[in-house]
Amino acid sequence: MPKPATLTPGRLGATQQIAVTKLPPATPKWARPRNWLPPAVAFVIVAGLWQLVAVLDPYVLPRIEKVVASLLGDPNMYLANFLVTLQEVLIGSAIGILAGFGLAVVMSEFAVVERAVMPLVVVLMVTPVVAVAPALVVAFGFSMTPKYIVTAIMVFFPMLVNSLAGLRGVDPRALNVLQTLHASRWEIFRDLRFPGSMPYVFAGLRVSLPLGVVGAAVAEFVAAGDQAGLGSLITVAAAQANLPVTWGSIVLLAILGILLITVLSLVRKRVLWWSDGEVTPR
Repeated sequence: MPKPATLTPGRLGATQQIAVTKLPPATPKWARPRNWLPPAVAFVIVAGLWQLVAVLDPYVLPRIEKVVASLLGDPNMYLANFLVTLQEVLIGSAIGILAGFGLAVVMSEFAVVERAVMPLVVVLMVTPVVAVAPALVVAFGFSMTPKYIVTAIMVFFPMLVNSLAGLRGVDPRALNVLQTLHASRWEIFRDLRFPGSMPYVFAGLRVSLPLGVVGAAVAEFVAAGDQAGLGSLITVAAAQANLPVTWGSIVLLAILGILLITVLSLVRKRVLWWSDGEVTPR
């Protein structure tokens, strides 16, 4: 009897050889030079200009090595104040985000609420938060509460506007189908409005979280009470003309904002895996 044919690599057809060929691993998007090289060059240019100004006039900007030495020289001081500011940002932003989204839900369901409340919201947002902070201290005392409220005010408006746009910007054909099926308000919200608003909600968060950092810092600048947080550290260091500590605290505030945006981007990719693009914040 003839021997059965055996399949060997040398006898594979062209199509079969292509099928078993392993493709090289794809380069991560962040590792591609076109993505990291432009910002790297921009940072180098800015650092060079910074050093030039610092050398020409040390009373305007400190040298970068002095800022780094300040950060490394007393890490416990910076860490303690960083954690205080982080607490204010997280709690205050959470209050503002929940309040903004909750009010947007009510407004999307009842137009009369929007007509009644939106003018008051606009008045609140055009009022300088720096002027509101001392009044909050008088009302709530020397505690963390005024700082939470100031941070929440900064976050509230962009979250409200973007959430309201998302809740109302649903597909009218899908809405007509659900109404034809006699779906309740809750069913329409659960199955259509809420999932459809998520791109807008994350766009609002992308604006709100950096504003939360700004709000916490401003609250520490103007709200009396415990001298803690990066904003308070900046105030004390600036009064003493200590530029390395001042700019070291500013750098940490920037890092805090970058960390929040990075975490938000990772969460967005998990939640909105079906969405291809970003929604422009309003």
